[in-house]
Amino acid sequence: MAYETREMKNLFQIAPALLRWYASHARDLPWRIGPAARKAGEKPDPYRVWLSEIMLQQTTVATVAPRYAAFIDRWPTVEKMADAPLEDVLGQWAGLGYYARARNLHKCAVVVARTFDGKFPHTEEELKKLPGIGDYTAAAIAAIAFAAPAVVVDGNIERIVARLFAIETPPPAAKAEIKRRAAAIWPKNRSGDFAQALMDLGAAVCRPKSPLCGTCPIASACTAKGEGAPEAYPKRPAKTAKPHRRGAAFALFNAKGEMLFERRPDKGLLGGMLGLPGTAWTAQLAKNVFTHAPAKAKWKRVGDIAHTFTHFHLALDVYAAKAPKGFRRAQTQRWIKPEKAQVPTVMKKAVQLALKAPAAHGP
Repeated sequence: MAYETREMKNLFQIAPALLRWYASHARDLPWRIGPAARKAGEKPDPYRVWLSEIMLQQTTVATVAPRYAAFIDRWPTVEKMADAPLEDVLGQWAGLGYYARARNLHKCAVVVARTFDGKFPHTEEELKKLPGIGDYTAAAIAAIAFAAPAVVVDGNIERIVARLFAIETPPPAAKAEIKRRAAAIWPKNRSGDFAQALMDLGAAVCRPKSPLCGTCPIASACTAKGEGAPEAYPKRPAKTAKPHRRGAAFALFNAKGEMLFERRPDKGLLGGMLGLPGTAWTAQLAKNVFTHAPAKAKWKRVGDIAHTFTHFHLALDVYAAKAPKGFRRAQTQRWIKPEKAQVPTVMKKAVQLALKAPAAHGP
């Protein structure tokens, strides 16, 4: 069903049409106060808005929803999260990727709890001063949590605006133009609802492939649809090949069936997360890899795992061995049952492979 059949020559008609659509098509999300609840006077919890926005960066709603529920169950307020050890937050985050977000999540919770008495600032500029909050997240929190007239541009909104105005410049070079064009259709009131309506429209209707233009409430205003080529927007920049890196990981087992893990340095990729000891990840596998092993032991190569990060592909050789007599772990290392170790996805793959080695079974 098309909600607006006449041509939208006035850009100000876009917001009312979209908000009418949102009233009956809003997604039911655990962190969201829907349009009906808002109309009834219910207000969003800024803590939950902030947490969901950080978790949703570079991640899908389907992935985040159950993980978000676990975070809220464990830390229902920003003060509770601030009081938690960083190690616990990092462990709970394991598997969500982009681990700097988890470190900044904890830093931000501490600042809000200690400096702002548990209350998030209301403005974009003040929000951007908090750890881990950039332009997009500040705008999203300001609009959704505080109804500020902030222009929010995520991936879905970027795609919708690029199609509405048939923007020829590919992202990210088109960022400023997309923000300017979005501001032209942004309403002064119900900013948060409008932002979420655009997000839902992008998720359900204005999809990257096979957009459902026939059910779009603002289709008559869309230049790309008028051209008959909505999928041609946003324009795509030329892809560059990802480099390949190699490394080795060492799974050391003790007589209890525990595996040796170590805490990675706070800075850098997977910073602060638990992982297997190993070599650096470089263009070519380091020579004499066993000099990087946590112990002089009878190492056996189990196989290798592949993992793709944002900027490179990784091949990781996995070795396993039993801990020699008299072995003492370093201060940054811990013995943990493999099934209880909260590790990032790449390390989870290495652990699962190491468990197939003879060293993993028996004393």
